[in-house]
Amino acid sequence: MRQIKDLVSWWWGESYNDNINELPVLAATISVLILAILWFKSRPSNSSNGAPSLPPGPRSFPIVGYLPFLSPNLHTQFTNMAHTYGPIFKLKLGSKLHVVINTPELAKVVVRDQDKAFSNRDQSVAALAITYGGQDIVFSNNNHNWSKLRKLFVHELLSNKNLEASGYFRRDEVRKAIKNVFGKIGTTINIHEIAFATETNVLTRTIWENTSDEGVKRRNLAAEIDDVASNIIKNFGRVNLSDFFPSLARFDLQGVERDMKMQRDKMDKLFTSIIEDRIKSDSERSQHEVGHEGKKDFVQILLDHRDEKDGTSLSMTQMKALLVDVLIAGTETTATTVEWAMACIMRDHNVMKKVQEELVEIVGLNNMVEESHLPKLKYLDAIIKETLRMYPTIPFLVPRSPSKACTVGGYAIPKGCTVILNAWSIHRDPRYWDNPMKFNPERFLADNWDYVGNNLVYFPFGSGRRMCAGLPLAEKMLMLILASLLHSFDWSLPKGEEHDLEEIFGIALKKRKPLIAIPSQRYVKV
Repeated sequence: MRQIKDLVSWWWGESYNDNINELPVLAATISVLILAILWFKSRPSNSSNGAPSLPPGPRSFPIVGYLPFLSPNLHTQFTNMAHTYGPIFKLKLGSKLHVVINTPELAKVVVRDQDKAFSNRDQSVAALAITYGGQDIVFSNNNHNWSKLRKLFVHELLSNKNLEASGYFRRDEVRKAIKNVFGKIGTTINIHEIAFATETNVLTRTIWENTSDEGVKRRNLAAEIDDVASNIIKNFGRVNLSDFFPSLARFDLQGVERDMKMQRDKMDKLFTSIIEDRIKSDSERSQHEVGHEGKKDFVQILLDHRDEKDGTSLSMTQMKALLVDVLIAGTETTATTVEWAMACIMRDHNVMKKVQEELVEIVGLNNMVEESHLPKLKYLDAIIKETLRMYPTIPFLVPRSPSKACTVGGYAIPKGCTVILNAWSIHRDPRYWDNPMKFNPERFLADNWDYVGNNLVYFPFGSGRRMCAGLPLAEKMLMLILASLLHSFDWSLPKGEEHDLEEIFGIALKKRKPLIAIPSQRYVKV
């Protein structure tokens, strides 16, 4: 009975009472499971006609496949299954075939050797709903529109010139956050919340510059986005029957599509207001340029491409889908990584001591952290890399779907199946990492490690053409927020609390218990 209760809890969310209206669907689901159990049969044998066979995998029920056996922590379950079935294995989840890859050698085939064939996304119902049918960068398939959006994002929105010019936003918002913490010395601080709010404020200003009378509007916008983004992330974390049984998608049995579109419409209303206001004042465009080398905010850059005649024009829908990517992906991933890093640092006094000594040496006792200090903070950089090794924000990255039948590791990978790269498993594999369960930043000081997946034993941001496009901004924000928190304050847990690094699997790998910490002043004060 306990196993059934755990399965129901995982499938329908953390609180049974919160999902009481979904009981009819739950009853139908259980009925299907019972029927499947009654008709359980052995796995059919692979064909022996000489063609590559499918990867090995566990037995599963008809209709529902392996769904009844999934645990809440899929990252550890899939890692353990690799010990049984090998570095590449398959499992049927509902009517969809999934292939899980657990070694850098096989990951290389997907992200390098056959990168183009594996560049489509496995598009969930929730993802399609929030991105206007996949018209963004993260969830779009590999097509002309995706190439156009990515080129614009990488070469214009996040160009070195634009990142340098928007440094003032990051500096200003991080210092506001530090000032806020100073006002709460000796009281408890939710690390994830302060990192999330800071990142949201930075991105909001980067997207829509704070000019004259728009300051109040922008602050209100950031607060609204905070609320909507939190709801979107929760919806992404819900398990949806429609993703495993596409034939049921039109019924939206659990309301995931409905709920996600509701949040998208709220975000759409905000973006439409911003864009229409900017169009009306387009004749005064110079007011929206910052004095740092003529830098324009994201909205202005996107509008400049609205009527291009060279094939790079953007529709209003594409603009809004791109803004959704920036705000949703950028906020949660950064805040989650900051929280994990702070938890790991606070748990190890030697690590805390070393990073704060480095900050004193590079920044100075009574100085605030500047972005010019960041390239010199080698130990802090190693801490962030080690955090992302042990706790990759997206443990399976974003699943792929091959555009044609392929072969990986000698096994057939059918067109349209779901391919999962288990970065969490690879990052903790003792064949590639010495003492992988130990948090040891020094391992990233010895060699020239990077985030772009040149060495596929470590690729927390992915690799190949579908690597995270927001990496340059994410790296700056992670370094600046952490350096500022650690240089300005000492941190401790509330009395009676113990260090807890237990994780919970979802769209992001989060701490099961939020990190609540108490700051005390070190040297500098805003």
